[in-house]
Parts: sequence; structure tokens; C-alpha cells
Amino acid sequence: MSPSSRTILAVLTLTSLLTPFMGSSINVALPPIATEFQMSAMSLSWVAFSFLLASAVFLLPMGRAADLYGRARLFTIGIGGYVVTSFMCAVAPSGGWLIAARVLQGIGAAMIFGTSTAILSDVFPPGERGRALGITVSAVYFGLSAGPLFGGILTQQFGWRSIFYVNTVVALVVLVFAVRMFPRDVRPRTREPFDLQGALVYGVSLCALMFGISLLPHINGALLVATGIIGLLVFIRWELRVPAPVLDVRLFRGNRVFGFSNLAALLNYSATAATAFLLSLYLQYTKGLTPQQAGTVLIVQPVIQAFLSPLAGRLSDRIEPRRVASLGMAMTAAGLGSFAFLTAETSQPLIIIGLAFLGVGFA
Repeated sequence: MSPSSRTILAVLTLTSLLTPFMGSSINVALPPIATEFQMSAMSLSWVAFSFLLASAVFLLPMGRAADLYGRARLFTIGIGGYVVTSFMCAVAPSGGWLIAARVLQGIGAAMIFGTSTAILSDVFPPGERGRALGITVSAVYFGLSAGPLFGGILTQQFGWRSIFYVNTVVALVVLVFAVRMFPRDVRPRTREPFDLQGALVYGVSLCALMFGISLLPHINGALLVATGIIGLLVFIRWELRVPAPVLDVRLFRGNRVFGFSNLAALLNYSATAATAFLLSLYLQYTKGLTPQQAGTVLIVQPVIQAFLSPLAGRLSDRIEPRRVASLGMAMTAAGLGSFAFLTAETSQPLIIIGLAFLGVGFA
């Protein structure tokens, strides 16, 4: 491993740690944010999910743009945007400002997510690539694990804005190294056109679907959901016809295992994405825990997930992988099912057991 490739790996590892840390730490800070800005539960949810929605909307277009215009260039722009938007979140004067800044932060994160793995694949040869990818994946889990604990400590000791200030500083360090150390040969170019129409249809349809779901059961919500579904069907039809699609949907039609694996992942993350958000509110509002104490409880799931994921990977080498994945889905369902019966009297050990089931299931 050359010195330059080690530097690039260090930069990408730090980035892989940064964004999951933000995602998991912000959940602990939501009650203080709601108190300061007098936000309802619905508007508060958008503080967490506006980032995810923006990332989902822009991830496909940014990944395609990286292939066309240069992966290191797009990564550098993304991390620069992440610096600016993290600072915007830190100085937010209102809930609306914070949500808008989180949307812009999600766009920057999409540039980062859509390029990091490709840059690693460019820099490292096949014999070293697996090790490099394993290091960055471990950083993701470490960020998820550290987020609730350190986010709770930062929120309780210095206020919720300190989470965004820390992210601003770390992202700025990453930006400096990316500008100085990323080589030009990480920037491949092709002459294929960018599928702007497909990207627009995809983005608008996904936004309509998500906004519609948030408005259900109101009639406007149902109309937006229907519009989003129709739009996604139009997107699929368009991508099958365009010569240079932003998403090659034939990958799903020609490979059933790939298609159903992605469907299972979609269902899994759809069912579990709100767990940390809701449990953070429950632990602080209903159980009366401090942000630091709530973070200590929430850290159970990602720690177990980080510890057991390598073991589950080894197990899948010896046993049919779909059986291991199916068992994981069953464990996840059991954990989610236990949370359906939470009351004000539910003991903390039972909550930890439910989080442990989720951690094993995700692993």
C-alpha cells in the first residue's frame, strides 16, 4: 500500500465515520431541538428524515455524475458542501432553517456516498481492495456506535449545536486532505450524456411519495402517494428506453437474487429507520432520561451490530447466505415487535433486549 493510497484510505475512512455519526447522534438531540424551536413531533421528524430523503433523491444522479465528470472532483465538492451546511445547521435560528440546511447537507452527503467506494476501487488493486473496503465499513459501524453516546454527551454538556460544530471541524479536515492529496487519475471521464430527464422524474416522484406518506390519511397525502408511485413507474419505463440511464433497471430484471435482495433491504430499512428517532423521544419524554443516558441505551444496537457483523459474514461463507439473512430478518421483526408494546412502565432491561435483537438482526 503506497503512502498516497494510505492517505486516501484515511480520508475516506474518516468520511465513512462522519456521516453515520451525524445520523445516529442527531436522534439524541431531537428533544432539546424541539424545546428550543417549539416544534411538533411531525416537523421534528423532518429534522432527521429530510437529510435521508435528500440523500436518497440525489444519490443515483450524483453517482452517475461522478462517472461522467470525475469521482474525486464530486467527492471534494460534496465534502465542501457538507462543511458549509453543517455550520448552517449549527447556527440555525429556527426549525425551518434547520430542516432546509439538513436537506442541503443530504445533497452533499449524496455526493460523498456516491463516490467513496468507487474511489477506493480505483485506487486499490483487487488484492488490497477488500481490506480497504472492510476498513471503511468498520468505520461506518463505529460511527453508528459512537453517535448516540457522544451525541448525548455533547448535547447534555454543550448543547445540541455542538454536534454540528464538531461535524463542521472534522469535515473541514477531510476537505483539506481531499484537495491536497486526491490524485487526478481518480477522475475518469466518459462521453455518455447525463440522463437529466430520468434524474428529475426519479427525484420528483420520490419526494411526492415521501411527502404523501407523511400526510396520510389526509386526501392530499393519498394523492401525493399515488403521484409518486405513478412517477416511479414512468421512471422505470424511461430507464428501459434511454441509451445511457441514470439507473440500469435491467440489473433487477435479469438477476432475481439481486432484485429480491434489494427489495428485502428496502423493507428492512423502511421498518427500522424510525426506531432510533422514536426511542429517543420515548426515553427522554416518557422515561425521563437525560440525552446522555438515552444515548447510552441506544448505543446497544450498533455496538452489537458492529461486533457480530464480521461473525455473520463468516457464517454466511459456511451456510447458505439467504438463510442467515432470513434469520436476521426474523430477529429484526422480533425486536420491532417488542417495541410495539412499550408503555410508561416498561423496564429498561426489556428495551435493551429489544435493541439487542435489532442489533443481531442487522448483523
